[in-house]
Amino acid sequence: MKISFFKFQGTGNDFVMIDNRQNNFPKENTSLIEKLCDRRFGIGADGLILLENDETDSNLAKPTDFSMIYYNSDGNQSSMCGNGGRCIVAFAKMLSIIDNETTFLATDGLHHASMLENGIVSLQMKNVAEIKIENDYVFLNTGSPHHVMLVNDLENYDVKKNGASIRYSELYGKEGSNVNFVKQLSENHFALRTYERGVEDETLSCGTGATAVAIAMHAIGKTNAHHIYLDVEGGKLEVSFVKDGNNYTNVFLKGPATFVFEGEIAW
Repeated sequence: MKISFFKFQGTGNDFVMIDNRQNNFPKENTSLIEKLCDRRFGIGADGLILLENDETDSNLAKPTDFSMIYYNSDGNQSSMCGNGGRCIVAFAKMLSIIDNETTFLATDGLHHASMLENGIVSLQMKNVAEIKIENDYVFLNTGSPHHVMLVNDLENYDVKKNGASIRYSELYGKEGSNVNFVKQLSENHFALRTYERGVEDETLSCGTGATAVAIAMHAIGKTNAHHIYLDVEGGKLEVSFVKDGNNYTNVFLKGPATFVFEGEIAW
């Protein structure tokens, strides 16, 4: 079997991207997906993304341009990936499927996105209505579930050990949660490090995690800003939103989506 692929990254969160509009990729082969994502014996990535035709959009006023199917590096299909969402927009642009504006379908619903200057992609995320605020953490779902907590000495924090402890705790059961550790830098500027379920390690960036941190910090009063700057290990992201009663709407994640290389792998 030969597989043509493209490699993209968004602030260090990297993905194997495959054009599967002809439905040739064996999606049920989780071991193959896991091997393709393996950094020693495969291509190497935090996840694999299939770009497919959306077969469910016939009743929409404006048809979608494509659908996004996302798999974690463990080979299992997963929930929404914000950095992956931005990367698939750049991928669709490379394939001449879109120009600079798009609407596409992901596991958590429809997403609108825009290609901006210098490879920056602005991606609309889902609205957030339910936020669980506890004494030492916040939990919310921004397309994927996220545990958010402020910590001291973020630079030296053991993200993998402490993240795994929370991810596998009774708090979240078998499904688990992504875990974000946060440090406030200024009124509207935060740094974060993320432990991602499915990768089962720290990643250089997590788009839904950055979105969750921005909303969580606003929800607990750490910032009054509606435009938040976020430093992740792999670069910088921005999140903006509108607070409408108890709801967070018009949520946008903005940052770079970069083509790395393309190739063909025999398996």
